[in-house]
Amino acid sequence: MISLATLFAENNGGEKLIEERSSTENIGTPAKLEDWNTTIASLTTGESSYKVTFKWDEDMEAPGAFLVQNKHHSEFYLKTLTLDDVPGHGKVHFVCNSWVYPTKRYTKDRVFFTNKAYLPDETPEFLRSYRQEELEILRGDETDRMLEEWDRVYDYAFYNDLGDPDKDVDDARPVLGGSSEYPYPRRGRTGRLPTKSGNDVLDPNTESRLPLVMSLNIYVPRDERFGHLKLSDFLAYGLKSIVQFLVPELKALSDSTFDEFDSFEDVYKIYEGGFKLPQGFVERITKKIHLEMLKILLETDNNTGVARYPKPQIIQKDKYAWKEDAEFAREMLAGVNPVKISLLKEFPPTSKLDVQVYGNQNSSIQRHHIEQNLNGLKVEEVLKANRLFILDHHDSLMPYLRRINEGVNKIYASRTLLLLQEDGTLMPLAIELSLPHPEGDNFGPTSNVYTPAQEGVEGSVWLLAKAYVAVNDSGIHQLISHWLNTHAVVEPFVIAANRQLSVLHPIYKLLYPHFRDTMNINAFARQILINGGGILEKTVFPGKYSMELSSVLYKDWVFHEQALPADLVKRGMAVEDSNSHHGIRLLIEDYPYAVDGLEIWSAIKAWVEDYCKFYYTNDDMVQNDVELQSWWKELRDVGHGDKKPTELWWSEMYSCQALIDICTTFIWVASALHAAVNYGQYPYAGFLPNRPTLSRRFMPEPNTPEYDELEQNPDKVFLKTITPQLQTLLGIALIELLSRHPSDEVYLGQRECPEWTLDAEPLKAFEKFGNKLKEIEERIKKMNSDKRMKNRDGPANVPYTLLYPTSDEGLTGKGIPNSTAM
Repeated sequence: MISLATLFAENNGGEKLIEERSSTENIGTPAKLEDWNTTIASLTTGESSYKVTFKWDEDMEAPGAFLVQNKHHSEFYLKTLTLDDVPGHGKVHFVCNSWVYPTKRYTKDRVFFTNKAYLPDETPEFLRSYRQEELEILRGDETDRMLEEWDRVYDYAFYNDLGDPDKDVDDARPVLGGSSEYPYPRRGRTGRLPTKSGNDVLDPNTESRLPLVMSLNIYVPRDERFGHLKLSDFLAYGLKSIVQFLVPELKALSDSTFDEFDSFEDVYKIYEGGFKLPQGFVERITKKIHLEMLKILLETDNNTGVARYPKPQIIQKDKYAWKEDAEFAREMLAGVNPVKISLLKEFPPTSKLDVQVYGNQNSSIQRHHIEQNLNGLKVEEVLKANRLFILDHHDSLMPYLRRINEGVNKIYASRTLLLLQEDGTLMPLAIELSLPHPEGDNFGPTSNVYTPAQEGVEGSVWLLAKAYVAVNDSGIHQLISHWLNTHAVVEPFVIAANRQLSVLHPIYKLLYPHFRDTMNINAFARQILINGGGILEKTVFPGKYSMELSSVLYKDWVFHEQALPADLVKRGMAVEDSNSHHGIRLLIEDYPYAVDGLEIWSAIKAWVEDYCKFYYTNDDMVQNDVELQSWWKELRDVGHGDKKPTELWWSEMYSCQALIDICTTFIWVASALHAAVNYGQYPYAGFLPNRPTLSRRFMPEPNTPEYDELEQNPDKVFLKTITPQLQTLLGIALIELLSRHPSDEVYLGQRECPEWTLDAEPLKAFEKFGNKLKEIEERIKKMNSDKRMKNRDGPANVPYTLLYPTSDEGLTGKGIPNSTAM
């Protein structure tokens, strides 16, 4: 007789029947929970524990799985099952972390496996059929039906639900994925009905959208949904509240006063004195959303009707340091988008655009533009010394300029050249702004080159030139560095793993923490953020071409180049060096993102290597692992199916080293890379003049009224050019939500449950990994206090903490969560 078994559940349910299975012949007698309250009760955010007593034969093997039947009318969340005093085995712990629906929703009883990891051919015989059966359930029956919340189906679909042609033909958007024109990673299937192509005929190519009021009900497997304790539930509700309630109210606020900031002081008031809300604004909003949510979206004073946002770090110490050239350049190394700067290898910069279509798109920047700021050196000298760098947003944007500029937004393709100075900092040398030729694309661009100036109208022109660059970088950051290269590319990994890797598989156990909430936040993004007419299109310069642009740039995505060392070498920011600790040597020694990132990368790789080599002692074991090979094949052939499995995009998984490299790269992308490009959003971009997302006017030309206005009132012209008031307020509310850490965040080197595996060696290796990350934290602190490292805080005094492994709750500008969940 087992003395005590404890079941933790997050909410009330009803009668649960639990069977213990330990062999094909030895299935334990059904047992019921004791002291179960069968009265209907509302969901709570706490945990409850219940007793269950099993009869046990001492001759039985260690329990390998148990079945659950939920005979109540509602679902419950099964967190863990602990069996105490199992004869011959002691305490046996099961980590479940899954929603269990009433039995009528299932064709098979729910099965939960032991925490012991098994490769497929090492699985005890009595578990093999259950292992295979569980995977078949998760793959679904492939019937063409709308998936319901109790379904546990992981399957693929194209991004064919971004537009809403049923509402208006102008709301249609291209299908992303499944074509060479618009390739894209796959997203989770929902099975919603197709849209109508006209005359009530269904269009099989596009999927209908849920109404906004139902936007939180978009299907993802329930175990991928945010938990009741998670602040991300609040995040999801907050995103919906922004669109459904806050946007109309803020628009009315703008319309009733003005839609422009007249001075920088007006912008600073958003964070300092606050801005006056119309009478009754708070009352109207709080009837629609919780007051607590309103205080996150807008910090409001009920008595005065004044609202303000938290002051971003970029203006906390110095209100005007963001204007300095040194800060402008530093943020390319230590800001929210430190992954785009590259070494300039030839001068002038060249283009890869098709000459037959776009003409000669090579740069018009000449020697005389930059040599005056090379400290007496020649271009050839600094080029040879690897001291010229470029932030290049020319080729990616030029093909879209005509279409974008037909609307309200007015943008340029841009190239920014920078010099690495003797003190290790960067300084901008020139900015090239280009437009398509008025007589046709094949005539090449029309370009202007701007050089640094601090005073007079030339200084105002230079500040505007930097703003156009920042607009481009903000859009590329949100669409590519953040959304595409973390959120979108990660989702197929999650789907393929759940379809092909059993929860018993050691690689599933390794990667599982890095799947958390990704499918859920991506689903909400398709409903509210990246959809046609969504927040992203309203606040980022490509507008309705935003997702199409990200699809075109996905053509350049290569999985193995997402490894940090490979990325740095590809961008010319590092060179291979076998004598270096990380195998590469940085060309800019004080490159905070790369310096901290390489430490994190190496720690991840060491942990993955220790873990994988415990289970795979030779390459044959990797090659003969049917689940592992099925996962990798499906991920490449289906999940990223538009990137056909060639050496260009994918490596083969024929060795233990290949497995280590693949897992390390995935964990890096899902955790540290995402943290580096997400949690700095509010610290840097919460003050929109520093990281504007829109530009609405072209550069003023001499001898025009606009140029005269620039001379007379440069601040007003700057603010009339960049993001207007409504989009500023909306954008700030959005990135404040996305930059927050929830109360139950689990960071890199941590696990929700300490008994996540029964294997002692992996547990020791994981403990070593956690200790290594603590050492890295201390090293980052020391480097941030070292005044010789000027790029770690810069003129604005914002220390680089985005790759600091842990964080407190809230808006901190640091911390590496395990997964891409914001």
